[in-house]
Amino acid sequence: MSKTSDNKDNKASYFYVLHCRDGTLYGGYTTDLTRRLNEHNEGIGAKYTRPQKRRPLKMIYAEAHGSRSEATKAEAAFKKLARRQKDQYLASNGVSRPYKEQKQCIVKEVRQLHENQSEKL
Repeated sequence: MSKTSDNKDNKASYFYVLHCRDGTLYGGYTTDLTRRLNEHNEGIGAKYTRPQKRRPLKMIYAEAHGSRSEATKAEAAFKKLARRQKDQYLASNGVSRPYKEQKQCIVKEVRQLHENQSEKL
């Protein structure tokens, strides 16, 4: 393998949650949390976060996964939850309400735990 692909393989894959100005939550996937938050706040992120009424957005939670597959599975599972379940999931991972007052993003390291977590969701 070349150095480029080695670095690419070692890059963390993140599932993240944004709190929108209108009070909604958005879940996504990225390999660079800072870049992705900036894209969302500039209106060039996901279609859901483009409307001005949703910005500025605040990243309140992220999970570092060992692979893109694990991170996107976590994202998909989160998006299937009802709002109350999303709030419970975030609370169980240390994110306090009200979300707009969250001082900083909580980032958790998650390795090989996806199967166990999806059963809880």
